[in-house]
Amino acid sequence: MSNIDDLIAKLGDIPFEADEKRIRGKSRDFYWYSPILKEKLEHVRADLIVAPRSEAEVVQVLSACFTLGIPVTPRGRGTGNYAQCMPLAGGVVLDTRNMDRVIQIDDGRAVVEPGALLGKIEEQTREESGQELRMFPSTREIASIGGFVAGGSGGVGSLHWGMLREPGNLLRLRIATMEENPRLIDLTGEEIDAVHHSYGVNGVITEVEIALAPAQNWVEVIATFDTWERSLDAGWRLAHHQGLFLRELAAIQAPIPYKYFRLHRKFFNGEGDNILCSLAAPNAVGPLVDEIERHGGRIAFRSDLTPPEAKRGLPHLHHLTWNHTTLHALKTDPEMTYLQVGTPKADPLGALATIAERYDGEILGHVEFVRAAGHVYASFLPVYRYTTEERLKTVVRDLEALGCTCYNPHAYTYEEGNSSGPDAARLALKREYDPSGLLNPGKMIGWEDPDYVYDSAGGWHYEGMRRAAG
Repeated sequence: MSNIDDLIAKLGDIPFEADEKRIRGKSRDFYWYSPILKEKLEHVRADLIVAPRSEAEVVQVLSACFTLGIPVTPRGRGTGNYAQCMPLAGGVVLDTRNMDRVIQIDDGRAVVEPGALLGKIEEQTREESGQELRMFPSTREIASIGGFVAGGSGGVGSLHWGMLREPGNLLRLRIATMEENPRLIDLTGEEIDAVHHSYGVNGVITEVEIALAPAQNWVEVIATFDTWERSLDAGWRLAHHQGLFLRELAAIQAPIPYKYFRLHRKFFNGEGDNILCSLAAPNAVGPLVDEIERHGGRIAFRSDLTPPEAKRGLPHLHHLTWNHTTLHALKTDPEMTYLQVGTPKADPLGALATIAERYDGEILGHVEFVRAAGHVYASFLPVYRYTTEERLKTVVRDLEALGCTCYNPHAYTYEEGNSSGPDAARLALKREYDPSGLLNPGKMIGWEDPDYVYDSAGGWHYEGMRRAAG
């Protein structure tokens, strides 16, 4: 009897799935955004999917897996792009979709289970209390809160509220440890930092307490500009006006809008339109429009003025931004992928202008304006026309020479994705909470090689990765 058979015997009535097609589907996320990850990880799959319904069942699964030496990879809804929830060493995928309750809604906060969909959380908080999420990814309708906390770093709302890690956004995380007798531990304040955006390598999230904000009737506004530089300049200036309550502000370079945003194409003049996408509170719409027009923009779309028949079938504006921008491009041009780039703080617009000129046609601009620690940043998430891995590495090195920081979305490890060496706090927590290294193995280089020195070219290989069949 294999250790998986032994595990099944220990599960009792906890739901599990052993069907090969189901296992294959739930061993994946949106890793295929990257042609490099698609080639390297296409074979990856778990041995079993286990879907606990409660915190107590999570503890039971982790205890059994620890005793049997079976790796466990926590999974939300699989909307991440970097293989965060892909089980590189096989074993169990811990599917949290059955743990989807909104436990409590209070003034300014909500307590939820990790499998709760972000869209459903917001529907419930709006209905019951007139409150909404502070931020969410562009996959709001299909992404879970646990997956967002474990794998995400910001999103729609980050222009106003900062990044997800900012103090006050995540109020408490409860995690289960990977031990013979798993502990349930509540983390607050700085303790949260070592678990947030750690891909579940040092604890399984079983409960999240998040901050809420008063709900707004957000107005979608899209403006067009005749040059990329003008759209960036307008966005940069608007992002600094804190009197304008904006939930989202993104600049997207031509020809992306007309070529790839097909359902919105009727609002654009042609392939030369560069756009600013914004979500504005009702009292910000008038001043926003004035500022856009003052900077040479044309209002192409306003959700509050567009007749219902003209809006029918349109995706939400947030489905044009963040990682959805790349998704729209991929649907039309399969050779497209993307980069994640931090622009130099001293002169972000200068760097972006240089990139646009130097990589015309190879890099198509997409900037998310965000706040972090009180400062405005132009977070660069361009669509990239992929040819070879070597060319991509050359481009990354060139961008770094311009003063940019490249967060590698074509790697599956924490360090490469965060442009860093091993994180001492995360490693220390993993040693304490996962002493056998069974949680999501292969995702933290520091666990395998504490002396690893970050290499922007990427390419680190997890030796424990299950080999492809044949």
